Amino acid sequence: MRKIRVVVIDDSAYSRRAITKMLESMPEVDVIGYAADGEEGIRKIIDLKPDLVTLDLEMPRMDGFTLLRIVMEYSPTAVIVISSRNEDEKVFRALELGAVDFVAKPTKGVSEEILTIREDLHRKVRSVIHLNLAGIVRRERELERASVAADRRAPGTVPYAAAAARTESAAPRPAGRLEVVAIGASTGGPPALQRILCSLPDVFPQAVVVSQHMPAGFTRTFAERLNRLSPLEIREAADGDEVRAGRVLIAPGGHNMVFERQGSEILARIVKPGTEDRYVPSVDAMLLSCAEVFGPRTLGVVLTGMGNDGSKGIAAIKRAGGQALAEAEETAVVFGMPKEAIATGVVDKIVSLDRMSREIMQRCGLLNDVD
Repeated sequence: MRKIRVVVIDDSAYSRRAITKMLESMPEVDVIGYAADGEEGIRKIIDLKPDLVTLDLEMPRMDGFTLLRIVMEYSPTAVIVISSRNEDEKVFRALELGAVDFVAKPTKGVSEEILTIREDLHRKVRSVIHLNLAGIVRRERELERASVAADRRAPGTVPYAAAAARTESAAPRPAGRLEVVAIGASTGGPPALQRILCSLPDVFPQAVVVSQHMPAGFTRTFAERLNRLSPLEIREAADGDEVRAGRVLIAPGGHNMVFERQGSEILARIVKPGTEDRYVPSVDAMLLSCAEVFGPRTLGVVLTGMGNDGSKGIAAIKRAGGQALAEAEETAVVFGMPKEAIATGVVDKIVSLDRMSREIMQRCGLLNDVD
């Protein structure tokens, strides 16, 4: 099989050497070039036509954001951002612009700590083999238009407190229909989740819970970003948070989110991952708990991602009498997770991303049908 051809772009000579060494230890990878800034990086991408680019965001002459815009417009290429942990807000902007995933550097300076990203880097590079690049370009353009529209709103038009106040007056938890929408995602998930959650109405009669594979420290920024863009109350889940209508809880990076019933309330519990949890936050752990606690009042949704996380949970939800959706191959950045969910034979409907929010709203009783 042809090797994955990679160009490494980073202004730090030490980081370039370290990343190149980690990539060259993979037999399926060939590092064909490197660059120290965005201008040189664009020339290398045009000349060498790599399958994948690893990209630092903060660089002289031309930063990673400008490079991403140009590359995705004129020479679409898979990009994995490798950025220090204090740049998490910038990472999500890069994902909106078309980067497929990110790897968090433990430090921005020169340190052997960078070698700790080796396993994560290898796993995400291998996902490129299954990448739907056309879907990424289409998603990036749609999100760019949506982001411009959101930026035109006056600051504070949908503040956190106002969103929270609206959810207090939302419809009470329904007794005989869906109670929770549980969404799992991995590679390509942040833009997909943004697309869905920003399309839901401000008065939403179900709770929403999300497990997105993401390292510790990034999910809070992700949740805060979504909360600014969406009319819903969106937060990183804390242990003991109530799961209630109109609230979106995102599992914190590095932990699993499960649920327990206490009287009339259902609470989120944040727990350490088990040894069997290859990817964290675990989608299966969340969906299995939903099946147990919410039973037939659960709608499980599996979005883009590599691997099979979520397939066991989807099967459990169906056994409990709930409903299940999976993202269609045509829009999934990586079709691994939805493909495995579909392979269980129990998924009710396969839905493209551009129809997913409408399908969810229809199943939640907000729309009569889906065109």
